[in-house]
Amino acid sequence: MEKKEKARSDVLYEAILTLKDLDECKKFFQDLCTVAELRAMEQRFEVAILLNEGMIYNDILERTGASSATISRVNRSLQYGADGYKEVLPRVRDMLKERQ
Repeated sequence: MEKKEKARSDVLYEAILTLKDLDECKKFFQDLCTVAELRAMEQRFEVAILLNEGMIYNDILERTGASSATISRVNRSLQYGADGYKEVLPRVRDMLKERQ
């Protein structure tokens, strides 16, 4: 990636870090993404949560409607990716426990 392209992508990620709450985050992503893009990201994240909990592919497919290719892609990211899921998923798990 060229230096200029990297700088542009860094600005996006830095902008995301400035979001103050859930409402701001939703509004920003609704403006940034199409409905289909948002649904795809939401689905992939749900798949990541379920895989992380140990759910099997067929049950995830039935529960989320995600294709086996999507489930496999998310699993590859969990296993061999940049560890983004591994950093966020424990925080999400703790957040969800607090809500119960």
